[in-house]
Amino acid sequence: MDVESNAAYTSRRSPVLARGGMVASSQPLATMAGIEILRRGGNAADAAVAVAAALNVAQPGSTGLGGDCFCLYYDAATRAVKAMNGSGRSAAAATMDHAEAEGLSGRLPAEHGLAVTVPGAAAGWEDAVRQLGRLPLADVLAPAIRLADRGFPVAPLTALGWCGPAEAKLRRHRHGGELLIDGRGPRPGEVMRNPNFAQTLRTLADGGAEAFYRGPIGERIVEAVAEAGGLLTAGDLAAHRSQWVEPICIDYRHLRVWECPPNGQGLAALLALNVVKRFDLADTPPGSFRRLHLLIEAMRLAFADVAWYVADPEHEAIPVDELLSEDYAAQRAGRIDPGRANLAHRRGRPPAGSDTVYFCTADAEGNACSFINSIYVHFGTGIVPEGCGFALQNRGSCFVLERGHPNCLAPRKRPYHTIIPGMLTWADGGGLFGPFGVMGGMMQPQGHLQVVTALADDGVDPQAALDRPRFQLADGEPAGAVLLEPGLPTDVMGRLATAGHELRVVSARERGAFGLGQIIHRDADSGVLWGGSDPRGDGMAAGVE
Repeated sequence: MDVESNAAYTSRRSPVLARGGMVASSQPLATMAGIEILRRGGNAADAAVAVAAALNVAQPGSTGLGGDCFCLYYDAATRAVKAMNGSGRSAAAATMDHAEAEGLSGRLPAEHGLAVTVPGAAAGWEDAVRQLGRLPLADVLAPAIRLADRGFPVAPLTALGWCGPAEAKLRRHRHGGELLIDGRGPRPGEVMRNPNFAQTLRTLADGGAEAFYRGPIGERIVEAVAEAGGLLTAGDLAAHRSQWVEPICIDYRHLRVWECPPNGQGLAALLALNVVKRFDLADTPPGSFRRLHLLIEAMRLAFADVAWYVADPEHEAIPVDELLSEDYAAQRAGRIDPGRANLAHRRGRPPAGSDTVYFCTADAEGNACSFINSIYVHFGTGIVPEGCGFALQNRGSCFVLERGHPNCLAPRKRPYHTIIPGMLTWADGGGLFGPFGVMGGMMQPQGHLQVVTALADDGVDPQAALDRPRFQLADGEPAGAVLLEPGLPTDVMGRLATAGHELRVVSARERGAFGLGQIIHRDADSGVLWGGSDPRGDGMAAGVE
């Protein structure tokens, strides 16, 4: 089958409805892994970790144990939203002095060992199951182990991302062939087995994160990173812990929007929404000049702020409360010219990169989990620890190699993180509206802005919110070009261009730049779950009867 022919994006989907639980992810086999766990008595957290593990098998270029994770969890019993930061830190020996001595500036090279920060996913998966779930970790990982052992047919768009530059990257690294078939990426429908990863999962299932970080897997990670010029040590891995943190939120119309705090960039979505809510969108239909101009300008303002302020809060003081205050939002909203783009909001440069998986789950009791897992740029560094079956992330390339910048490289520091899960509750009473997210580097807060306004201002269902054409400020640059999906009326594009926006309409294949989203909404009266999965990807939503 022709790989290119699978990127046309011409299908239409309906929302999926169920009452006994729901899972939405970017791979059908991963979705069904989550459904299996729900049917075995697991809750939303158990199902989410099952999906995370299965996605490492079925979509290893975007996610896995070599990367990081973040989680938002809605607890139906307490009506509370809990947040977990599962991102890892730089090596204890990673300093600006060392980077400069190596002749590095700007950003760490994407395939360099220095770009490998401690992978936080193993601890994050274990902590989510232990703190929030019901089932043993071994039960939760069982579907992914089976999938890796027996093999799976590779989905069409996943195969598209596995060929070309991705397979070349893996071939450049000594053990990258563990993620290839005869030195190449798998073709659509070709069965891919990963017995090495199945064994890695068994080690995690039997011994938990302790066995991952302090055992043979950790040793192989250290060896592979050192071979690529990195500095991670056994001590760096052993010191890693997930963090349970206080989520941040704002009220937008009748909803409360929840994000993880920095070092993640969820702050950008809240800053933009705080500006947009000061404008009445009732007379601004989707796809109109006024709606698009307002959302784009709100994102310009948000990115100008987060490029400077998002960093590791253990190393830098971040004025989150002040940034999310009503006074500050009103001040920023006043900078928007209704007829002209303002390209002057610029401070710092946000990182680029786009390979991540976002997925969400809900159970029959009303709990919900919004989960995101990533190895950053496609197949991360491309470095594969010998015999482990997963690639290591290059999240350290998000550090700024500029002394004095809040996000500059420093020992045991977490970088600016692009991956962000989202959660919605009702503003009055705190009941669950549903988990949501859009993956894809700097597209993520822009996707959050666009789907939240679709749900809150226009009242559409989750699938319709994901189906809508999107815009993106390229790489999150406040003064950057605006990427648009095909289908916008010519006169609207003309007005945007006249207003000063530099526009670029992308081709069908490039639509992956707009991210892949998943949404589950719980009807407050009936408890019926409505699920949507992004039409730009291979995934699906599925429910339990």
